[in-house]
Amino acid sequence: MKLIRFGEVGKEKCGVQIEGVNYDVSDFVSDYNESFFENEGLKRLQDYLETNTERLTELPRDSRLGAPFSRPSKIVCIGLNYKDHAEETGAAIPAEPIIFMKSTTALIGPNDTVVIPKNSKKTDWEVEFGIVIGQKATYVEEAEALDYVAGYVLHNDISEREFQIERGGTWDKGKGCDTFAPMGPVLTTKDEIPDINNVNLWLKVNGKTYQNGNTKNLIFSVPFIVSYVSQFMTLLPGDVISTGTPAGVGLGFNPPIYLKEGDVIELGADYLGEQRQEVIDYKK
Repeated sequence: MKLIRFGEVGKEKCGVQIEGVNYDVSDFVSDYNESFFENEGLKRLQDYLETNTERLTELPRDSRLGAPFSRPSKIVCIGLNYKDHAEETGAAIPAEPIIFMKSTTALIGPNDTVVIPKNSKKTDWEVEFGIVIGQKATYVEEAEALDYVAGYVLHNDISEREFQIERGGTWDKGKGCDTFAPMGPVLTTKDEIPDINNVNLWLKVNGKTYQNGNTKNLIFSVPFIVSYVSQFMTLLPGDVISTGTPAGVGLGFNPPIYLKEGDVIELGADYLGEQRQEVIDYKK
């Protein structure tokens, strides 16, 4: 299945995408949230669709899409998880996954406007393959890790590099600004992706391709990441783990290239759909 949420900001309703067409299922599901995932919501929805697909109402093509799940308890990110990205930033290949947190207030829809923060000079892009947790996970073994996954989501891990690197040594400051976590358009359930170790990701700015990557080049695999993170914190249903970005971020160029007002970011991944964001400056 592919789950969507649609409607005004803060008033999103639940839907599904079937063969590229979006449908309303809000009469059956109130929200894609922690309760939905932990109470076998995916199975119940699948059963419902098997007998009710012909009765679903198609959404207008211009319907706004929000993030395909409600605000999670946490967004966990893995840093420097592609060898080529570590190399372009001059960083050592990590011996263990680097973990940082992204504020959940950064979450927006896949095509919403990205705002360059106040006092920002170095706002950057990062296309990423995100994991959505399906059930509570604590001290999970790697061999069982995918049993705890609901599905996957496209994430633009937007980052302010000066805040992240130059202002006090904690990455979180450059990662959690408002609008810095566009996700969606869909949550694709794990059964829809034949091989999570072979998913292409790409990103363009103003029509020029900057990132072309594949999850086969992850330093730490999806099952390993889920297991690893669960050793340090309990993952709740609906939580997101973003697995890192391939080479081609603005920071990696000489001189660096950063986002400015008027830029248009486009990105996508196999099975996960595409995003498009217009960039504006912060205005009080």
